[in-house]
Amino acid sequence: MSRVRTKGQPIKVGGLEVGPGERGIVDLPVAGLYTHTQLTMPVHVINGRYAGPTLFLTAAVHGDELNGVEIIKRVLKLSALKRLHGCVLAVPVVNVFGFINRSRYLPDRRDLNRSFPGRETGSIAARLANLLAKEIVAKSNYGIDLHTGAIDRSNLPQIRADLSDPEVLKLAEEFGSPVIINANLRDGSLREFAAEKGIPMLLYEAGEALRLDELSIRAGVRGVSRVMRALRMLPARTSARSRIAPVQSRQTTWVRAPGSGVVQTECRLGERVRSGQLLAKVSDPFGNVEIEVPATASGIVIGRSMSPLAHEGDALFHLARFDDVGDAAQTVDEFHEAHAVADDWG
Repeated sequence: MSRVRTKGQPIKVGGLEVGPGERGIVDLPVAGLYTHTQLTMPVHVINGRYAGPTLFLTAAVHGDELNGVEIIKRVLKLSALKRLHGCVLAVPVVNVFGFINRSRYLPDRRDLNRSFPGRETGSIAARLANLLAKEIVAKSNYGIDLHTGAIDRSNLPQIRADLSDPEVLKLAEEFGSPVIINANLRDGSLREFAAEKGIPMLLYEAGEALRLDELSIRAGVRGVSRVMRALRMLPARTSARSRIAPVQSRQTTWVRAPGSGVVQTECRLGERVRSGQLLAKVSDPFGNVEIEVPATASGIVIGRSMSPLAHEGDALFHLARFDDVGDAAQTVDEFHEAHAVADDWG
């Protein structure tokens, strides 16, 4: 791509210029708060000594989604970055205001991931989106955005991407999550903005909000490093390592609560289920009424509510459908086995 940087070229983010082989941290100003303090977005810039692409890593676009913050922290400590080709623009906390308040949203309840490309003189959401778009995304060749499920919802590690783009599909397969979901672009999302700029981007979903999940974090660090190796930003490993071949799903469905009450779950995240199989029971506090919740399709449970309470119509389970559910279930099992023991991916 034309934006791939050559050897010996500095990069400038905000007012900070980082030379080849150097690192730097810059706090990008977002807006003044009514506390007479400045809201800033911290960016860690790693400029490699050698020619290569620029990759952005973002997390906490939703301020209560923490796994990505830890993933970026560990990626920044990889020893292999000493031999980096290209540049990494890492933003571990995009939505600083939401992060401080343990909230998904911004002060006006706006969703930052529906605010791109934003405006320089708009709301805090618009300003954050505009700042990230101009200072980070527009200077990159590739991107990985790290997410979790919402509060009381947990997601199986998965990549969501536009699989009609061959380059995006290749990177999704390299990441190594057990499941790849073909996901349409949403209006105002970071992924839509990146696509409009011709920047291949992956969205990694794993775990739940306000919780750190070790398996999701470990898989995320490995996934990011795999993508960087595929882009030749990091040197190839001297010893070959097996990579889980992910399975693709182009159709997902939600199973919703047929009534209100206390939920007793009968299946786990990542489990293979068949159409009609019992997923949960919903009962009233007296136990007089008990409603069974059957699977509406055969597939793999890629998301589930973690709350034992539900109102009628609440989403309880997210099922991904596959041509061969058995192969998909085996892939999920292999993924869990492969990430059971930590090792050094630097």
